[in-house]
Amino acid sequence: MNENRFSRLNQYRSMWILVFFDLPTETATERKVATKFRKNLLDDGFAMFQFSIYMRFCASRENTDVHVKRTKRTLPKKGKIGILQITDRQFGMIELFHGQKEIDPETPSQQLELF
Repeated sequence: MNENRFSRLNQYRSMWILVFFDLPTETATERKVATKFRKNLLDDGFAMFQFSIYMRFCASRENTDVHVKRTKRTLPKKGKIGILQITDRQFGMIELFHGQKEIDPETPSQQLELF
């Protein structure tokens, strides 16, 4: 019984950090800055959720604070960046949908006629 209670509490104590960003990439310098920011996120243990959304699991609120501060130190000067912190319980309620890629219809092959 106690084991279930503790695992339930941990779902509220453990956290997920999601970093959303839209960075300019028109010039070579802007692309370099955007790449460096993404690399810093990966080096800090973040994983790509979608192209401009990275996520990281943290076992505690204190651990979450460390990684948020580390991310804030590497923020680029240009662009839009958001940092969202949610509990593991909230993250577990996410609904994900994976659609199929659209496939071009195959062009019919040429029919050979035999006389």
